[in-house]
Amino acid sequence: MTDYALLQRFLDFSAEVTAFSTLDLYGTGQAESYLSTVVNVAGEQALTELLDAYEHVPQTDPQARAEGLYQDVFSSEKLGPIARNVIKLWYAGVWYKLPPEWTESFGAREGDVTFVVSPASYTEGLLWPAIGANPPGAKAPEYGSWAAPPRIEDAGAPLTAAALD
Repeated sequence: MTDYALLQRFLDFSAEVTAFSTLDLYGTGQAESYLSTVVNVAGEQALTELLDAYEHVPQTDPQARAEGLYQDVFSSEKLGPIARNVIKLWYAGVWYKLPPEWTESFGAREGDVTFVVSPASYTEGLLWPAIGANPPGAKAPEYGSWAAPPRIEDAGAPLTAAALD
């Protein structure tokens, strides 16, 4: 498989599980770094198994798709921890050490420690656009933005004192 084909498959999976488009993900400039991280730590075979399982989940309707992803990918003893790490990688820019249960079952991997993938991964993390904020100390907001209260998207019902109890 070509590097481009593997990258595209990785981006397709990542887009669905992060709820960002492949264009958004590629626009972070971290796609190749994150793919390389998963391959170097978990192994290309494990990543390919994950992507194969993802691609075989039925595309019938959103509910069946969600159930299939849960059963075939996220509930898998082998694939679930890697899939969750891919999500964390995109949101936080950090590879988190695989759980001890994974290591006991599938073997320790060289490089499987918690680490920040690249200097840009913090600033490009999906966490920031997801919460509508800029990464502190890294990307300054526009001039004077501090003068207005933060804009919080309406999530539906208004917040009441009863909801806080």
